[in-house]
Amino acid sequence: MSTRTESVSAAAAGTLQLAGKVSVSRLGFGAMRITGPGIWGPPKDRASALSVLRRALELGINFIDTADSYGPAVSEELIAEALSPYPRDLVVATKGGWKRPGPNQWTHDSSPTHLREALEGSLKRLRVERIELYQLHTPDPAISFEASIETLVQLQSEGKIHLIGLSNVTLEHLERAQKLAAIASVQNRYSVFDREWEHLLTYCEQNRIAFIPWFPLAAGGVGHQLLNSIAQSHQVKPLQVALAWLLQRSPLMLPIPGTSSVEHLEENVAAAGLQLTEAEYRQLDVVHGTTTAGRVRA
Repeated sequence: MSTRTESVSAAAAGTLQLAGKVSVSRLGFGAMRITGPGIWGPPKDRASALSVLRRALELGINFIDTADSYGPAVSEELIAEALSPYPRDLVVATKGGWKRPGPNQWTHDSSPTHLREALEGSLKRLRVERIELYQLHTPDPAISFEASIETLVQLQSEGKIHLIGLSNVTLEHLERAQKLAAIASVQNRYSVFDREWEHLLTYCEQNRIAFIPWFPLAAGGVGHQLLNSIAQSHQVKPLQVALAWLLQRSPLMLPIPGTSSVEHLEENVAAAGLQLTEAEYRQLDVVHGTTTAGRVRA
């Protein structure tokens, strides 16, 4: 079975403008999986992780998403080692608001003090003077959400952040944040098999806010009969069909599939050039029981 990896490029997915200011390819790379097991410590094969990052750029990807909590610190350090000094068009987005006490363990801390420390750490590790897109990784139930956003706005005014984004938020969070800052992006869980945040995506479309789906391949659904059938008709893999559906779902969609394998990276990028028929798109559209009919399409 072909995986469409010959002469592929993320450019086939088209581009979008973050806050009308920064142009990126609509297929990015999520750098969480280049760390060790449990998103903790260094990768088992450091050379392979560096190769994946360099190959991503060769394939036309110019948006890489990471966080200070991936490793922690490891993902950002690897990105800088592999890619610094960065190409002018590369956007490395990172996040702050989680702490990591151990493998597969995550604790909240979106306090102003921690966010400032996290941002300064990211600047140092990524070897930059400004983060192009800095995202609040998650609201902290023990901290005023407004205080977290105000901290990012202050850091933006200091020239350390260009654009502000949100992650793991509700529509209410987004609307509250918009009263304090221009929000360039929202990163929430979303895929063809998981559309809990469909209403938030719709709001983002209405307000020209980029939507970055995490867990975009929803691995639990890749064995679905319909997905497999469509993949077979195109002679591609089911994961590529799932990515193609996301790209056709909305022009504001910016999937960031992650991997620690060059082979899988190439397969993911190949999905940028896969065009589903209208019938195939609609079949997948209703498989979850939540139709997107009548909404914005790419």
